[in-house]
Amino acid sequence: KIEVVANDYQQEELIALLDDYNPAGFEQTDEKLIAYFNEEDFEKETIEKILKGYSFEMTEVDEKNWNEEWERNFQPVVVDDFVAVRAHFHEPIKGVQHEIVITPKMSFGTGHHATTYMMMQQMRAIDFTAKSVFDFGTGTGILAILSEKLGASKITAIDVDDWSIENAKENFERNDCHKIEAMLSSSLPEETYDIILANINRNVILDYMPHLVKALRNNAIVLFSGLLIADEEHITSAAVANGLSFAKKQERNGWISLLFVTAS
Repeated sequence: KIEVVANDYQQEELIALLDDYNPAGFEQTDEKLIAYFNEEDFEKETIEKILKGYSFEMTEVDEKNWNEEWERNFQPVVVDDFVAVRAHFHEPIKGVQHEIVITPKMSFGTGHHATTYMMMQQMRAIDFTAKSVFDFGTGTGILAILSEKLGASKITAIDVDDWSIENAKENFERNDCHKIEAMLSSSLPEETYDIILANINRNVILDYMPHLVKALRNNAIVLFSGLLIADEEHITSAAVANGLSFAKKQERNGWISLLFVTAS
């Protein structure tokens, strides 16, 4: 467990940097970023270099304890009147079109982070009816769940973290989802899709860009996030070079989401 004294903007930058080193999860408060790493994934010297100039404290904690603490502190997320994400121990949230109920573990993508929030906002304007969807880096699975609620006919959700896949499957069952296939994988299936959701980070998106574009059908949509404002030029250049057309950008707390489309 690493506690770093940082303001909101610094926290977002640190999350983007630390995300490349297999964190188990993050917590954000007004004054601190708290990052969790599994012992076997922890690169102490590299992390210390990233945190140079910050005031921080590293401690060893029991996994069960910090996960229970995370669950206790989890607060519902409401995206306009469109969708609410709450824990199973919260009361139902009224006044929204869709409600997602999750078991909040340390998987990325609870809706609190700006990137997940923007993904859900952008999904509101997309027609998912009878569409096939690929959720690349599913985390908690909430984007896959929302896709099914919006009418998608088939959703494939993958993640490289077995903890995330386990949590996502719990959440799919909790939300009575029957059209989502979850897989532990870093490879794209040999299929094509109408919609791809990729809320990861710049490096992974750039590495997989040709493969993602190849997996898109005609008149398809790909929605990227996990990106800082400074990442826009890199992602847009790579997307256009691979035949995509820019359609829409959204910005929140120093982060962006970018929507691209394929040719008809």
